[in-house]
Amino acid sequence: MTPRWRLVLIAFSLLCTGGAAVYFVGKPAGTKPSPAESAFRGSSACRKCHPKFYELWSSSRHGRAMQPFTAEFARRNLRMDQAPVRIGEVAYAPEPDAQGGSIVERSSTGTRRYRLEHAMGGKNVYYFLTTLERGRLQVLPLAYDVRLKTWIDSTGSMVMHESGPSAAPVDWRDPSLTFNTSCYGCHVSQLATNYDLNSDSYHTRWREPGINCETCHGPSGEHLRVLEEAQRKKRARPPEDLKIISVRRLSTEQRNDLCASCHAKLMAVTTGFKPGDRFFDHYDLGALENEDFFPDGRDYRENYTITSWRMSPCFKSGELDCLHCHTSSGRYRFKDDRTANDACLPCHEERVRNEAAHTHHRAGSIGSRCISCHMPTTEYARMRRTDHSMRPPTPATTIAYKSPNACNSCHTDRGPAWADRKVRQWYKRDYQAPVLALAGLVDAARRQDWSQLPGILAYIQRGGHDEIFTASLIRLLAACRDPSRLRGLAKSMDDSSPLVRAAAVMALSQDMTQEAVLPLLQAAKDEYAIVRIQAGAALARFPEFHVDEATRETVEHAVREYVASLEARPDDFRRHLNLGVLYADRGQLRQAIHEDWLALRLRPDAAEPLVNESVVYSRLGQADKAEEALRRAAKTEPANGAVLYNLGLLLAEKNRLPEAEHALRRALDADPNNAAAAYNLCVIISRGRPDEAIGLCRRAVASAPENPKYSYTLAYYLIQRGDLTAATAVLKHTIRAGIACPSCDQLLAQIQSH
Repeated sequence: MTPRWRLVLIAFSLLCTGGAAVYFVGKPAGTKPSPAESAFRGSSACRKCHPKFYELWSSSRHGRAMQPFTAEFARRNLRMDQAPVRIGEVAYAPEPDAQGGSIVERSSTGTRRYRLEHAMGGKNVYYFLTTLERGRLQVLPLAYDVRLKTWIDSTGSMVMHESGPSAAPVDWRDPSLTFNTSCYGCHVSQLATNYDLNSDSYHTRWREPGINCETCHGPSGEHLRVLEEAQRKKRARPPEDLKIISVRRLSTEQRNDLCASCHAKLMAVTTGFKPGDRFFDHYDLGALENEDFFPDGRDYRENYTITSWRMSPCFKSGELDCLHCHTSSGRYRFKDDRTANDACLPCHEERVRNEAAHTHHRAGSIGSRCISCHMPTTEYARMRRTDHSMRPPTPATTIAYKSPNACNSCHTDRGPAWADRKVRQWYKRDYQAPVLALAGLVDAARRQDWSQLPGILAYIQRGGHDEIFTASLIRLLAACRDPSRLRGLAKSMDDSSPLVRAAAVMALSQDMTQEAVLPLLQAAKDEYAIVRIQAGAALARFPEFHVDEATRETVEHAVREYVASLEARPDDFRRHLNLGVLYADRGQLRQAIHEDWLALRLRPDAAEPLVNESVVYSRLGQADKAEEALRRAAKTEPANGAVLYNLGLLLAEKNRLPEAEHALRRALDADPNNAAAAYNLCVIISRGRPDEAIGLCRRAVASAPENPKYSYTLAYYLIQRGDLTAATAVLKHTIRAGIACPSCDQLLAQIQSH
């Protein structure tokens, strides 16, 4: 048996939220500002010339995205006299004082106070920050429900408890709730985290809390200088170029991308987004591959709007952007009951003017408002949000997948079957059928039911497909090993959407066959950074290509972009983990161990860095250190399949077969579809328990039918048992499937020659 060690690569498209414009990297307090920093003057500089807009902004959710916590803030917005909230064995309670207040923690170990320093949000919930060790601004354990006027468990409202053990609330001190690491980009303006990797500490500062004028309009220093000069020279008219970004002059796409930099479930690959930039040069976008969405694309957990907006016919028209319905300060433009449906003019004038005929509800009623049916409100983690996909109600998907529909959000006393009958009675065209069909493909791909593969491939190659569904299906295909998928993925490299092309690159990178490499080399030259970076992530792991000098330079440029995207966030353990994988694949093993160590220092509770460290130690011939790392990982995550699988292979290599068998069985318990674990376990027990070995080998073939090694081994053991008929059937099935396997051909020839 030749064990195959496995590095753990955290998928490059793993997402974190946040990411408004960051123009400069700041310095610790007391350092002279750079010219870039000096170019920003703050929102107060706009007040003299734009008093109306300043007042609208300063009282808006954008302006108040984060506020200092003061006694006056608490008096206006909170009840500070609430009884303690118990979280496990600990009680937390707000306690006011002259400066504002604290959260008091009482447990069996004593009493601690955490200052309430900043308040984030406030439309639905206020979250609060305090400073912990090494400059970490941490989300406090209590938040405040604005509608119910009550203090709540912060992390308890952030998870879907019904999703299983992995969805258990994290401790409020968890790094994922550190403001400096996660949510800073969309709550303050012109921020610099000033993270120091050596000391693992922050010296974070920002120009002002909230999303200020310069976030969307760019630095105002030069703008003010031009105006002052014109005033000094007493010019009748200001100059043509006012040295400021006018959002009105941006294109529809640029305005959508500007809002998306905050209102998206995204992963930032740079820290340099500026108004007017293209979204996919700086971010990747989460889609339906993530179970934060229902299979039909409706919001399940929090998804920050842009994914569903890109699914809407309004967005696809290329004519509408966020500012059609919202002001630049975030307010809704059409709140008046008499003009509520004007948002849908002029595109849908006939339906707006004849609303009752279209909606089958009384004119002027809530049921006849466009947004009631096309933008229903749902709630997650006490946050209310509206569906921006603009699709009509689809109660059929509620029946199939329990996704929300507008009919039953109002008619709570009726079920989805009633709603389904109603819409089918009113609208003779079955508009729900395409949605159901697509949801079925997404659901099947999530469950890795590849019997639907022909339908999935047909959809992603179809003209006029939806980019969100297409990208989602392609990302889900990364788990599919059927070789027929490669042709469909390669064709997706010509898609007009950079989101789709980037998804295709990620899926193709799962197995670097010649059929996959050529499209990846092409992707390294893509016009959008997110596609090039994904290509760089794939090609970096396979440095030996026989290509011309120009192509090699293109590849190296994409790899450098990928590395830069990882190095842009030195406080993110995932980035160090992926850098470690890159160094290991390139044979730079000491650098790989260093990155794994950094990842582990940032997340001591993570098993992945230890798994990768063990693989590298094994390659260095230090088996004992490799085992030590895996044993530590197994203590951290006892049911982690990758840990147990790698431990089983290591123990088998050390010829400690009973221990190896135990570890591999546990790996299979953790992941029943782990074909490699089933195969290696089969080899270990084959001498003493041949029948069980054959069963395990069948399991490996079923989980990974595209791997000819498993089919060959199964046939070999069947021959040993004397079952030539079964062995012949296995080999013929593999050959008919078009899987290249010279050993299978030879073995079949030997059987047939007897």
